[in-house]
Amino acid sequence: MRRYYRFLARTVTSNVRELEGALNKVYTFSNILGKKIDVELTKSVLKDLLKSNDRRITIDEIQKKVSSYYNIKLDDLISSRRIRTFARPRQVAMYLSKKLTTRSLPEIGRKFGGRDHTTVIHAVKKIEELKDHDSKFDEDVNLITQMITSI
Repeated sequence: MRRYYRFLARTVTSNVRELEGALNKVYTFSNILGKKIDVELTKSVLKDLLKSNDRRITIDEIQKKVSSYYNIKLDDLISSRRIRTFARPRQVAMYLSKKLTTRSLPEIGRKFGGRDHTTVIHAVKKIEELKDHDSKFDEDVNLITQMITSI
């Protein structure tokens, strides 16, 4: 059991909530499957989490891919200009930064021209709303996500 705790503590290093969630998930699967908790069960249950921890995606990578996808300059993506040509890709990049990294909202805001954390929250909500109502837009965001995660 000690090996299991050490393995989990070394593997899930992003934040306490993620560690707690991983512990709960392993414990639940252990009860459902009737297996004792060990490193092998942990690897099996958390394979998606372990895979995502293999490579850290950065906000810079996300910004480059999004600006490339929308064919705009990186400087325009992080500028203060509010025209839709730049604002929507910026919101997509903020959304992906929140979903694909462990960075805090203020950190993400700073990487996008010193924006406030509430701007990032608004961007995430807006993109989720657009994804729900526009299947083409949802496909675009999923494609960008795939481009970023398959590097």
